[in-house]
Amino acid sequence: MTDDTQYRFSDLKAACETAWQAYIQHDFVAQLADARLPRDSFQHYLKQDYLFLIHFARAFALAAYKSRTLADLRQAHEGLKAIVDLELGLHVDYCREWGISEAELEALPEARATMAYTRYVLDTGHRGDLLDLHVALAPCVIGYGEVANWINQRSSTVRGADNPYDAWIAMYESAEFQDAMQAEQQWIDARLGGVTPARFEELVTVFRDATRLEIDFWAMGLERRG
Repeated sequence: MTDDTQYRFSDLKAACETAWQAYIQHDFVAQLADARLPRDSFQHYLKQDYLFLIHFARAFALAAYKSRTLADLRQAHEGLKAIVDLELGLHVDYCREWGISEAELEALPEARATMAYTRYVLDTGHRGDLLDLHVALAPCVIGYGEVANWINQRSSTVRGADNPYDAWIAMYESAEFQDAMQAEQQWIDARLGGVTPARFEELVTVFRDATRLEIDFWAMGLERRG
């Protein structure tokens, strides 16, 4: 690529294609889509995802601190508010449907995969700028939307009452989440357009590392690792 190349989020994915496909098409996701995922694996994932959401909220608080424009500050505020005021409550309610109480969630020890991923995101945000932080979060913010779309492209996917995980799929295929995914991709595209090739390679490293940690998070759920 030349120095006047205009990078986009798709270039990050292309640079990390092997890891990205391993994440989007992970066996945890495939088993969930086919209604084959063991109940214990999904429950373990749900519990750790509650802890992840708490750190996700902290990342948006950090994004607010890192923001240099009112627009970015508002975006960070809305993300933090959505997690604290809405998503965590919905997650607690959903966990309750799976036999997991709020008291159990609050007493959970963090799995090593949870610690590794969340601390990597926060450390990236602390040592880098706002773009570094968004790129570290992109495998979650954008990736889950792509996971839902991949699930719906598969001929073996089971939907409706025959799949106990149908509500999870529905959450990430929803217009609300897909719109948020597109908005985040557009935000990253706008910022990538002005970076140098050397800076892009730094961001590729961040994106690849975060994607690898997402893979570990799926594996943690599938194998019920502590």
